[in-house]
Amino acid sequence: MKQLAEIGGVFAYLSLLTVGGGMAAFPELKELTVDVHHWLTFPELLHYYSLGQLAPGPNMMMVASVGAHVAGIAGAAVALIAFLLPTGVLTFAVGRVWNRLADWPWRAPIQLGLGAVSVGLVLAGVIIMGRGALTNVVYVAIAAAVFGLLMLTKINPAWPIIASGAVGIVVHLFG
Repeated sequence: MKQLAEIGGVFAYLSLLTVGGGMAAFPELKELTVDVHHWLTFPELLHYYSLGQLAPGPNMMMVASVGAHVAGIAGAAVALIAFLLPTGVLTFAVGRVWNRLADWPWRAPIQLGLGAVSVGLVLAGVIIMGRGALTNVVYVAIAAAVFGLLMLTKINPAWPIIASGAVGIVVHLFG
């Protein structure tokens, strides 16, 4: 029971850090699940996050996989509810107030400030993830190629993801 309470506390807290999306919470997700609670290794966390990217729907549904890894089905349910409920309630409440403040002079500066915070949080997540995922020249080359493709073309992101997985398999088997 104590472990379920810890899972709930961790994911409720992380829920409130997802300004800008799940990547914004990644540094703290890594800190809490890998370094503090030792529920996962960093490669396992990267694996779960990558699977979340591939799965349909929000990528942070991967928190259910982390919860299941720690405490089975009950852990998955607690992690998912704890991750979705606080942000959902907060978004609903702020959305209702925000509409009433349409003519408020501070509204636009607040939105710009939150946008900047989102970019900073996401960039921090990218750097933390990069430290764990870009472990050799091949993986750095894959990351650069995918980045270039996505920035310069309108390719569906699923294709580079699938191709990168295939390259990873080949490197693992023959590298």
